[in-house]
Amino acid sequence: MKTGKLEPQGLERLVFTRTGAYRPEVVLGPRVGEDSAALDLEGELTVVTVDPITGADTGAGALAVHVTCNDLAATGAEPVAVLLTLLLPTTAGEALVEEIMESAHRAALQLGVALVGGHTEFTPGLTQTVVCAAAVGRAPRPRLLPSGGARPGDALVLVGEAGMEGTAILAHDFAGVLGARLGEVALREAQAYDGRVSVVRSALDAAASGATALHDVTEGGVLGASYEMALAAGAGLVVDTGAIPVGEVTRQIARLAAIDPFYLISSGALLIAAPDGEGMVASLRARGHAAAVIGRFTSGGMRLTCGTALGPPGADELWRARRQLERLSSS
Repeated sequence: MKTGKLEPQGLERLVFTRTGAYRPEVVLGPRVGEDSAALDLEGELTVVTVDPITGADTGAGALAVHVTCNDLAATGAEPVAVLLTLLLPTTAGEALVEEIMESAHRAALQLGVALVGGHTEFTPGLTQTVVCAAAVGRAPRPRLLPSGGARPGDALVLVGEAGMEGTAILAHDFAGVLGARLGEVALREAQAYDGRVSVVRSALDAAASGATALHDVTEGGVLGASYEMALAAGAGLVVDTGAIPVGEVTRQIARLAAIDPFYLISSGALLIAAPDGEGMVASLRARGHAAAVIGRFTSGGMRLTCGTALGPPGADELWRARRQLERLSSS
C-alpha cells in the first residue's frame, strides 16, 4: 500500500513519458525537482483556469484536459498547456496512474496542448481518485470573450446536446446495469459520447463568427449554464426546452435514472450568445458543428417557454443518477 508522493522513478516512467504535444511556448517543462513551468506567450493575453474531476472513474485524465481546455476556449483563448494533480487512494496502484496519464496524454495530443507539470501522490483517507487540472491559454486582446457579454436581443445558440458528458460517465461506470436494461448497442452508443466532450474547435469558430459571449456547459447542465450566462450578463433569458437537442440514449438513461437531462453535466455542449442566431447556426454548421437556437436574451426575468422560472442550478443530476443506478445494480 503506497502513501505519499509518487517516487521519481515512477514519475519518469509513468508521467514524464506522457506529456502531450510539443509547444514552442514551453521554455521550462516537467522534470523531477521542478515545481513550476514557464511559457513564453509573446505579449498576448495569458488565460488560466482550474477544475477538478470528482464524479468519474473511467477516462478521468482525458476529462480533466478537455474540461479545462473547454473553459479556455469559451473565452476565445487557444489552449497551450495543462498541469495535472493526481490524488489517489493508498489502495490504488501504479497501473491507475498510467491509465489516467495515458488518457490525459491522448486528449492533449488531440487538442495540441502540452502537459507541463503537476503533482502525483497516494493520499490517506481518499475513497476515490481526484484529478485536478489547471490550464493555460493565449488570446489576442480583441478576441477575449467573457461569459457575461450577452446583450438583450441576442439569440442563445447551443452546440451539441444536453447531458453528453453525464451520459458517457454513467455508461462507463454503470455498464452492467445499463447494458442489461438498455442493450449493448445503446450502451456502446452512450459510452462513445466520451469522444465528444471537447468544445475547443466550436468555441474558437464561434468567436471568429461574431459571438458576443460563450459558456461551456459543465455541472448543472444546459439550463444551469444558461442561467449562469444570463446572470453574468445582467440580462433576462427565455429558453425553449423543446428546442434543446437531447440524444435518444441520453433520454433512455435519464428515464431509468429518474433525472432531468437538462440539468445533467454536459461537457461537449457550448452556449453562444449572438446577435444573429440563425446566421451563427449556419456558420457553425458550415464548419461541421451541430447547432440550434434554443432561446433569447431579454431585459426581463429568466424563464422557460412553459412559464417556469429559470433559477440557479442545484446539485448536478449526475449524483442523483449515480445513487439510483447503484440501487438498481444491487437489486
